[in-house]
Amino acid sequence: MAAIPKPRPKQDSGAGWIVTFADLMSLLLTFFILLLSFSKTDLHKYELMAQSLAASFGVSFVQGQGNVGGQIIFADQPVLSDPLDDDQDALQKEFEDAFDEPEEVELLEDPAPQSEVKQLDPNIERLTESLVDQLEEEILSNALSVSYDADKVVVRFSEATTFPSGSHELKGEMFSILEKIEGVLASCNGEIIVSGYTDDLPVNSSRFRSNWDLSAARAVSVVHQLIFNNKLDANRVSAAGRAETNPLAPNDSRENRAKNRRVEISVFDPDCESRDFQF
Repeated sequence: MAAIPKPRPKQDSGAGWIVTFADLMSLLLTFFILLLSFSKTDLHKYELMAQSLAASFGVSFVQGQGNVGGQIIFADQPVLSDPLDDDQDALQKEFEDAFDEPEEVELLEDPAPQSEVKQLDPNIERLTESLVDQLEEEILSNALSVSYDADKVVVRFSEATTFPSGSHELKGEMFSILEKIEGVLASCNGEIIVSGYTDDLPVNSSRFRSNWDLSAARAVSVVHQLIFNNKLDANRVSAAGRAETNPLAPNDSRENRAKNRRVEISVFDPDCESRDFQF
């Protein structure tokens, strides 16, 4: 009886390791892909995912610190709202509210309707134009100025034009100027107030006790000259001493103090339409 030959043992080809190597490479590739994906993770999406996972596992809320390695705090009350969703909800609510407004929209009232705006009195315009025409030379030389508002017309003189320093005696050139003004004012009705002003420095004169005395005396001097020729009704004219009140500029320099030393002739509510101008 012939002997049955024993099977030869399989020889190791030495290539079996490649399977394990391929598996290892696949795992390493997957690992590095995950690392790459984690490095580009959107922090906001990560927080949303963490909140969802926490809710799935029975944890109420996960709050990160917004930086790498930040502390994670587990809160007791569920707060699962998405901040982006909240913003979208707010925008949606504003959009819906805009369309929920009533069809009749109340228009904002004009703070100053044209019908209620106080129009400038044509008498003020006429008187201002007449004074400017008569005093053009003096205005150009900065001896005086003419201004107006809704109630009055003002002729303003500087101290350098009207009086010597510390005195109430009119300078010579003031007489012709006041005569021109007198002629214009005589052709219009309206109250005339002559106001004298000083700076804040104490008066240095034995004649005047204070700036009130000096400013009042200067105003009276101008009034005297205005009514000297009897063209103006004296009942229309009054004098006022204002001292250092109502300064045009702060009394902090020589130039500003010079601006504050002045005389003003104010004509209130003039009526020039009922009278003809005579110069």
